Amino acid sequence: MIKIVGAGLAGSEAACFLASRKIQVELIDMKPEKFTPAHSDKNFAELVCSNSLKSDDALGNACGLLKAEMRRLGSVTMQAAEIAKVPAGGALAVDREKFAAFITKKIKDDPYIKVTCEETEELPEEGIVATGPLTGGKLYDAIEQRFGGSLHFFDASAPIVSRESVDLDKTFSADRYGKGTGDYLNCPMTKEEYETFTAELLTAKRAKLHEFEKREIFEGCMPLEVMAQRGIDTLRFGTFKPVGLFGRDGKRPYAVLQLRKENAEGTSLGLVGCQTNLQFSEQKRVFSLIPALKNAEFERYGVMHRNTYLHSPDVLNADFSVRSQPKLYFAGQITGVEGYVESAMSGLLAGIHCYRRLCGKPTLLPSTETMCGALSDYIANTRGAFEPMNANYGVLKTDISCKDKSERRKKIAERALEEIEKLKESI
Repeated sequence: MIKIVGAGLAGSEAACFLASRKIQVELIDMKPEKFTPAHSDKNFAELVCSNSLKSDDALGNACGLLKAEMRRLGSVTMQAAEIAKVPAGGALAVDREKFAAFITKKIKDDPYIKVTCEETEELPEEGIVATGPLTGGKLYDAIEQRFGGSLHFFDASAPIVSRESVDLDKTFSADRYGKGTGDYLNCPMTKEEYETFTAELLTAKRAKLHEFEKREIFEGCMPLEVMAQRGIDTLRFGTFKPVGLFGRDGKRPYAVLQLRKENAEGTSLGLVGCQTNLQFSEQKRVFSLIPALKNAEFERYGVMHRNTYLHSPDVLNADFSVRSQPKLYFAGQITGVEGYVESAMSGLLAGIHCYRRLCGKPTLLPSTETMCGALSDYIANTRGAFEPMNANYGVLKTDISCKDKSERRKKIAERALEEIEKLKESI
């Protein structure tokens, strides 16, 4: 029986893949007896920061390509996303509760998976460790003692407001550049409103950080107030950029905050890109300066918490096994991949590699011309500075060249999916 520690996206993927190959699995998680500071749902595979799995464009977006690869490999995350998806333009967004409930039921109904509710305190000698970016307690100490080099960075989540409390007369529905079916609610701001908001954001009180958290923040999870420190127009050229959006008067606003559905019913709306570490009362005060959110009711305030990851190039092979302990695998954000889809991908691959080892087969790595293969290579073979990495075209190793960017990405995707089909046939 294979032990898998942690039932987040990565652990769930690994468990479901192994069970699909009739391998007995014990999936160990401390839920529902105990939760991390960021978790509250008793179900497995809980999404804590956003309900978006990013772009679903396989031919023009790196994360979209990664999803397409995972679908071909039988990813349970992709199955759940299809069942629980909510309208979000060109992005794949889901109803969090339906998403987690689908995966949890699939796990608990599977005769090859035994679920054990307990907190793991010791590092196992073999199996898969997928305890996530909030790994703590004695297990964290055991990992640090065994390998050293454990690092942490910040992850900040955005607030959620109720739709009925938003002043819809001061919004307009549209997707950037007209892509999608108008799934985003846009909250426009004039120059004066934007500058007032930014000024108050910069002076607002922030939640107190512990000493161990006072370090550079990972760029991909940058809190809004930290981004704003870079200059008055930073948000207007980033999170609040109005490019490709036109208001009710047909004109482009000075700045725009976008709201996205957080559930299928659309009763809850997330503030896109507004991860923050402001005190809760300050979040209410500052975001209410945006006209459409003047009377907004906050269903969840943004929070920022520590994320833990290994210095994987010193610890892991490209198949996610431990260099000094090849029967032990790590998966998820603790390996240094960043993002929901990337985390799930690493769990799926760890499950595949573990299965092949059990069958006495040699290691079979995905081609580095695929997104999942390129990320696997990144976590194992990066030299120099190492930090969490999202799916992106920069990590791919390909000889495809084309002057037209769109055409090049299309060709990259076509080759990647050809390589994934070869991998699938060989598993």
